[in-house]
Amino acid sequence: MAVLTRPVVVALRDGLHARPAAQMVQLAKRFAATLEVERGGRRASARSAVKLMLLGVQERDEIVLHAEGEDAAEALEEMVAFVSTPGAGQEAPPRAMPAGGEREVAATPDADGRLRGTGASEGTAVGPAFAFFPEALPESPQMVPAEALPDELERHGAAVAAVNAALAHRHAAAVPGSEESAILAALLEVARDEELLADMRARIGRGIDAVAATLMAGRELAEGFERLEDPYLRARAEDVRSVARQIGLALLGRADAALEEVPHGAIILADELAAWDLARIPPGRLGGILCRQGGATSHLAIMARAQGIPAVLACPASVEALRAAHVVALDGRSGEVWLDPAPSVRETLAARIADERRAREALEELRDAPSVTRDGRAIQVAANLGAVAEIDAARRAGAEGVGLFRSEFLFLARRSLPDEQEQFTVYDTLARAFAPHAVVVRTLDVGGDKPVAGIDFPHEDNPFLGWRGLRMCLERPDVFKPQLRALLRAATAGNLRVMLPMVVEAEEVRAARTVIEECKAELKAEGVPHGDFALGIMIETPAAAFLAEELAREVDFFSIGTNDLTQYIMAADRMNPRVARLNRPDHPAVLRAIGAVCRAAKGAGIPVTVCGEAAAKPEMIPLLIGLGVDELSMSPASILQAKRSIRAL
Repeated sequence: MAVLTRPVVVALRDGLHARPAAQMVQLAKRFAATLEVERGGRRASARSAVKLMLLGVQERDEIVLHAEGEDAAEALEEMVAFVSTPGAGQEAPPRAMPAGGEREVAATPDADGRLRGTGASEGTAVGPAFAFFPEALPESPQMVPAEALPDELERHGAAVAAVNAALAHRHAAAVPGSEESAILAALLEVARDEELLADMRARIGRGIDAVAATLMAGRELAEGFERLEDPYLRARAEDVRSVARQIGLALLGRADAALEEVPHGAIILADELAAWDLARIPPGRLGGILCRQGGATSHLAIMARAQGIPAVLACPASVEALRAAHVVALDGRSGEVWLDPAPSVRETLAARIADERRAREALEELRDAPSVTRDGRAIQVAANLGAVAEIDAARRAGAEGVGLFRSEFLFLARRSLPDEQEQFTVYDTLARAFAPHAVVVRTLDVGGDKPVAGIDFPHEDNPFLGWRGLRMCLERPDVFKPQLRALLRAATAGNLRVMLPMVVEAEEVRAARTVIEECKAELKAEGVPHGDFALGIMIETPAAAFLAEELAREVDFFSIGTNDLTQYIMAADRMNPRVARLNRPDHPAVLRAIGAVCRAAKGAGIPVTVCGEAAAKPEMIPLLIGLGVDELSMSPASILQAKRSIRAL
């Protein structure tokens, strides 16, 4: 079969960095054809994110795409479209530190005991030192006898699976659409990279023990990244090293220091802290980050900025000096660092911290303020959550309940389905944490694009239009009923509501009510305490919008999922940058659908929530409220800004 080739000039902002490389891999996996990218005579498989990044492809570079196989022509067109679109791969990575560029570092402290590193995340911090210098893993190879190689390969496979499961679990718990979620997804691509894992296995096959083979393969690949000119791509060496280390630790049955136990307000001191490590630290726990390596383009820096943690990287302090420090002060804007600062320095920094606090408080004063427009219309502002760990952040932000709890995150990245008791504990905790405000739990919303252990999803050419959400649950009572029983038990708190996803007709709602009544009867017969809950639906399909009047007679509330509703109305994949101009919730077609849904809800006397991304956009909030929306639900980080917008209307 002939090989198809196509030269193309790359329009991707910042080229094939981590996120577009990961997206190209997902695109390539949709086709059976063999796909390669060539730059400067070097080729890489389009199914390997790390190999793609190692090509060092930049914006405006000319590359050659190669495709061979039965669907090669279609695959080639898709790949050309992807690399020709400037906005593909989400936002481009930052190219410079917030304060205006990389700095020359001083080898020794100045007269004030000050060191200078790279300011990577703005903010001033003073706090107790928490030294994090994990011991090196044994990299000297031990030869494995030929007869033991199958066991060594099996051991390596189990370690890789364990690391992938742990990382997938953290990714599932991250707020969807957040920087943390995107970075953890990129790390997952590294941990699953076919060529990196094949290199590790090949070394084991040559008789090298699994730990050494893993670390050697990781080190060699990381060194390849470090030789690249682009600072963002050089920073990917950190990701490769952290993934290889985690696999090595799993092989040894060990774990790094318990970062979950970092004291509140502490400044973590490290040689290099991976994004993986930061994801282990409870949100709001760290006072600051100080590392001897890294830069403002690293995933660690991006996550620190997203979480509002002051950070200085590439600090020239010695390990001995950092280990000896008791108190650390740093300025994440200027890159200044003080180890055990003098009283005068502490006083100056205390004043700076106070100024920063007052600026935050000007916004945080709205946390407990009612979300009421200037003419007296009350609009609830709730949180979208995916895990119990996010409760505190939502409450600190002033969330008036939970407008969307994505229960699928309880099911993802597991080897078996969660049982009824485990689910009850989560739902009950949520309901009681926000009482008396409502907590809305969306029933399991998974399908071919979000596979779950214990549910055999058939291959579907378009899983977004397939066997998913409520459709799947109604055909799998063994999955649906334990969730409904857990929700009925948690409903004794009095503020729990349940929402059904992917509804297109009233008959589906009636069928779900039948299953709910069966569960109530079972619990009553077993003498298990339970309550009842208001039942609503997600309006995310054109069918639901067109049938809103009929559906409103069947349910207690509507929740509009603007992400999917926009995608389906506009026939524009929200992950496809080539149709991004069509995928916008302020398009007249989408606004008309939202208006029709609100009129139907008002006629039936039921409330309407918007829980898609549009709910947090300042330019969309006036439109949604004007159309008749009663509640907005969003990421906790957006709540205070949304309240400000509402109170100004």
